[in-house]
Amino acid sequence: MANACFELAKGSITIDTEVISKIAGIIATGCYGVVGMAYRSKSDEFASLLKKDNITKGIKVSVNDKIVSIDIHIIIQYGVNINAICNSIINNVKYQVNHMTGLEVGDINVYVEGFRVQE
Repeated sequence: MANACFELAKGSITIDTEVISKIAGIIATGCYGVVGMAYRSKSDEFASLLKKDNITKGIKVSVNDKIVSIDIHIIIQYGVNINAICNSIINNVKYQVNHMTGLEVGDINVYVEGFRVQE
């Protein structure tokens, strides 16, 4: 993963992709209908719900020419509108990552890995 780097007149700023992942994870899990982040291991076909301290495992960030692309894997609550949740995540994450880091956000891909029935 390449880190995001700004060249300034008096130096440079480097933002680790882990920071961008953390921002995206916090915003995504705060959206209505999202139960949590998902992680799918290469050997297992099932997605696992991640604990709050591991939310960055469900996110892949890549930086190319100062443009950030983000893949977000989530588990949602059963019965909610998937399209509405995904649009909310895309809009909120794009705005907050741009606002907090100053980076231009390109693609945000949301992958719904499963759902959970609330008891």
